[in-house]
Amino acid sequence: MHHITFDLSNLHQHGSAYFDYLALRKRFFVDIMKWDIPHDDRYEMDQYDNPTAWYSLCLRDGEVIGGTRVMPTTSRWGQHSYMLRDAREGVLHSIPQEAMASDINSPLVWEMTRLVISPDLRTQQERAECLQAVGQGLYDIAEAQGVAEYMGISAVALIRVLRQLGFPLERAGQPYHDPADHRNYTVMRMPVMLPGQQLMAAE
Repeated sequence: MHHITFDLSNLHQHGSAYFDYLALRKRFFVDIMKWDIPHDDRYEMDQYDNPTAWYSLCLRDGEVIGGTRVMPTTSRWGQHSYMLRDAREGVLHSIPQEAMASDINSPLVWEMTRLVISPDLRTQQERAECLQAVGQGLYDIAEAQGVAEYMGISAVALIRVLRQLGFPLERAGQPYHDPADHRNYTVMRMPVMLPGQQLMAAE
């Protein structure tokens, strides 16, 4: 497994990886989780897949098996900012307005969304290696772009898993229940380690 990072300006350097990631998102979030989000027969793609976004993907033998999207909390594209702010302002109705306790608007803090791992990864080791690769990509983006912290919505159960892998996640809001997929979610925050330290420092 290895990771790649890119934004829309250089996605062409990685072949079909970007569209393979959108296809993986469609397979997981739409076909399996049954989320009511924009998609067609092949891809899931929304208003936050815009030039302010960056991507960290994990590949194995040329196949995208995991990834996530991040963007600055200063982002603005048309009528939209970033996902949690739009929810707080009542633009998105799928996330409670009170999910994020206070507004965040800083070039040092980036939102992470659409974290996904292929359902084809059956073993705990495979999934852990994929998450570690995606995490290393997040560190690369943070180092290049001056990111001090990532934040975003996460399934509560996933936070426990990521902590076990060494991700320094902290809850930053009250959990809420999503009746669509019957999962509990909460806002998480993850500080980026200082230069010379690994992003996933062991607890």
